[in-house]
Amino acid sequence: MQRPLEGIRILEVAQYTFVPAAAAVLADWGADITKVEHAVNGDAQRGLVRVLGYDANRPGSSFAPIMEGPNRSKRSIGIDLANPESRTVLTELVRRSDVFLTNYLPGLRTKLGLTLEEIRAINPDIIYVTGSGFGSEGPDANSGSFDATGFWARGGSADGLMPPDTEHMAFMPAGAYGDNIGGMTIAGGIAAAIAGRERTGEPSVVDVSLLGVGAWATQFTVNLALFTGGPLPKVRKKSAAAGNPLTGSYRTSDNRWLQFSMLQPTKFWNEFVTALGLEHLAGDSRFQTMESITEHSEEITGWFADAIASRPYDEWTAVLTNLSGPWAPVQNSWELGHDESLVANGRIVEVTDADGVPQKLVANPVKFDNSPVQMTRAPQFAEHTDDILRELGFDDERLIGLKIAGAVT
Repeated sequence: MQRPLEGIRILEVAQYTFVPAAAAVLADWGADITKVEHAVNGDAQRGLVRVLGYDANRPGSSFAPIMEGPNRSKRSIGIDLANPESRTVLTELVRRSDVFLTNYLPGLRTKLGLTLEEIRAINPDIIYVTGSGFGSEGPDANSGSFDATGFWARGGSADGLMPPDTEHMAFMPAGAYGDNIGGMTIAGGIAAAIAGRERTGEPSVVDVSLLGVGAWATQFTVNLALFTGGPLPKVRKKSAAAGNPLTGSYRTSDNRWLQFSMLQPTKFWNEFVTALGLEHLAGDSRFQTMESITEHSEEITGWFADAIASRPYDEWTAVLTNLSGPWAPVQNSWELGHDESLVANGRIVEVTDADGVPQKLVANPVKFDNSPVQMTRAPQFAEHTDDILRELGFDDERLIGLKIAGAVT
């Protein structure tokens, strides 16, 4: 089963990344995604030409990674949902869909006739899915959010990265960081809802909030705080874990970093110190137990730091290639995009953009039956309106009428 959601139809009425990213994952898994965009403005994300200091696209190129990532393998139809003439189109789209997926706020859903009751009146078997900022219940159910606020700031990740007395708040390591994690979560929820409907015949109502995803991501410390009865104390983090110098990060001579995570230091001690060129520590009776390593951890950490600081990053990655203990180079985004394991497992996928130019995108992390992901570029704005309307049974005369009325584009 290379594409387990083959034949499942998803109707996406959403914009930006959080919810569209969920549909992108479902498309990777075989689902047929119809993306509804505003008939004039399209997905608001199309207007973001500069994000976090980076150009979102290149002059003369149709390929904009900020749109391609969460919208690959979809078809786009432009609909003015506020125009009464568009209702017949929406009705037919809902009627033929298995899942209705949106991030519109409750007030706008009511205004546009997209509430659960109205969608279920058209298709009683449809799975109704919302991606929200703070959940479908509670005081903030009607409030919007981006991942920087709902997931990162309020969800605990920012605080978890900030040392005591910091002068700057820690920001997300990448644009749409929480959105993409949240999108993957929504996709999992939809897959479970599809399985549940198949088994019981009952369609689900699914909601995933950025705040909930944030709390899940930080649950280790949230659970500890709830257990201990208050906020966890702020500690200034060191490069190595307390008591275990084989678990931590060390800087190379050219200011790159290596991360080690050998939770059983005695198991890897001799191999590790030998790899670092500290052969004289192999078999040293002072460091044969966890207790003795913990007792001398600060001194050992200094030895390790000095050793790793003596050579550049590329030399260390070559030296440590066959090390049996868990470790990893700290990679930048360019290196990650060329990571041999990602490439070998088909997680970096080539697509052809609208100009016929080969481009690359990151695939979702789930692989089925060791098969490659079948992926196509993101649609241009309202690229498939005519095709979709004809599939819905609208003839050319009716299609032209809808366009003249401004219901579709």
